[in-house]
Amino acid sequence: MKKERNFHQARWDEPIIMELGSESERGVLLPEVEDSVRAAAPDPQALIPAALRRKKAPKLPELSQPQLLRHYLRLSQETIGADLDIDIGLGTCTMKYSPKIHEAFARSTKMQDLHPCQPVETVQGILEILYQTGEYLKEISGMDAFCLFPGGGSQAIFSNVQVLRAYHAKYHPDEQRNEIITTILSHPGNPGAAATAGYKVITLMPGPDGYPDLAALKEALSPRTAGLMITNPEDTGLYNPHIQEIVDAVHQAGGLCIYDQANQNGLFGIARAREAGFDMCHYNLHKSFSAPHGSQGPACGAQGVTAVLEPFLPNPAIRYDGTQYYFDYDRPESIGKIRKFYGNPQVALKAYAYIRTLGGAGLKQVAELSILNNNYLLHLLSQIRGLSLPLAEGVRRIDQSRLSWQQLTGDTGVTSDDIDRRVVDYGLQSYFSSHHPQLIPEPFTPEPCETYSKADIEEFADIFRRISEEAYAQPETVKTAPHRAALATQIQPEYLHSMELLATTWRAYQKHEANNRPNQG
Repeated sequence: MKKERNFHQARWDEPIIMELGSESERGVLLPEVEDSVRAAAPDPQALIPAALRRKKAPKLPELSQPQLLRHYLRLSQETIGADLDIDIGLGTCTMKYSPKIHEAFARSTKMQDLHPCQPVETVQGILEILYQTGEYLKEISGMDAFCLFPGGGSQAIFSNVQVLRAYHAKYHPDEQRNEIITTILSHPGNPGAAATAGYKVITLMPGPDGYPDLAALKEALSPRTAGLMITNPEDTGLYNPHIQEIVDAVHQAGGLCIYDQANQNGLFGIARAREAGFDMCHYNLHKSFSAPHGSQGPACGAQGVTAVLEPFLPNPAIRYDGTQYYFDYDRPESIGKIRKFYGNPQVALKAYAYIRTLGGAGLKQVAELSILNNNYLLHLLSQIRGLSLPLAEGVRRIDQSRLSWQQLTGDTGVTSDDIDRRVVDYGLQSYFSSHHPQLIPEPFTPEPCETYSKADIEEFADIFRRISEEAYAQPETVKTAPHRAALATQIQPEYLHSMELLATTWRAYQKHEANNRPNQG
């Protein structure tokens, strides 16, 4: 049965807002300053150090209210996202539905009107939520302490590396533990964080079964081993059944083990970091715990550790003394602040609501439904010409799968990137082929999680079946896509990588235009 829709996106050719309106046009009148406020602060400018004051007022858009409304409504019609399409395929990034009641909580004046520097006795509600969210995460993971301050998964990974460094500095001060082991299919943030912190990175490749080679791990271990950083399941969707043996081997060599649990969604209530022997882990609250990605943010990386590592967590810790919640800065072994001291409380609030709504049984059902959805989608995709599932043939996947369009590319010349653009013509968000390095050629990594219905999954699979048919019958249709999207021209790679061509702000664009304008003299 045909499932795909007859989709055509709005295309407005909308100018950027700085090119709209005219001088002195406005959409709002600011209220006059009250006399009492003026008397209390007669010269607000004087409060700003002279070196930080603007020499002239900033250039702002000047538009009437209907012009402004029309501009942003048009842009909204040119957007594809979780509320508009079946958002399954954003390669290794869990995209699940965020209940609107959670958004209402985060937008409540009780949340928005808080100031981070209020006295703690006036913010007991949000401190309690942050504290209790950490308590729930302790139960979910088996860890003994959590910090919710990291600004995302990668910063939580880096913060865990800093905790690892502090641990070895205290307990192994005379040892040269300067190597960290990871795997090629773990998230790139793991080797990236280790290298940024100054460690030598040793990368394990997968064996024929898709798992990191245990013999290679044991060969890599030495007195220089500081620790292991591993994602499980990796982005192949394969859960490593040898994980405890791997952890034990690293511990025997004196290293610590850091569990990247960004791929947590299929493990709720089924497997915990503690039972596998890990010393640290992290969750992405903006993924598995339903808070939206928000286009690279806002995000929250929840960092968990065992009791021996708790003193090293970032400052401050949120404590409860039986009567009041408060910030504890008296932690001399802490790695210090990693960002603003209150983290991203709106995201933590949504995660708190998600956990409280589902409870333990509900979270386990999330995992079970995610695994069911993933394997049903795999069943449908396995019938599509030109698409294959490399590594560990016949083994069930957890919450995502790393497929390959290599056969279709060899047969038709159509690549994964071509398909990535073509799906937009069917109303799907670009599925972001995969992380680098592309160990699996022409990759495709869908993750249906628990959000999507049977009908959603069938519609999603049918779109890729249709694109496969197009690739074999009319490959140029796919290669020249998109055709029915808001942006009907392909973005040329040089515009994304050349600093001479890239303009990320209005000021940069103006400077670029001035530098490239023909000489009028």
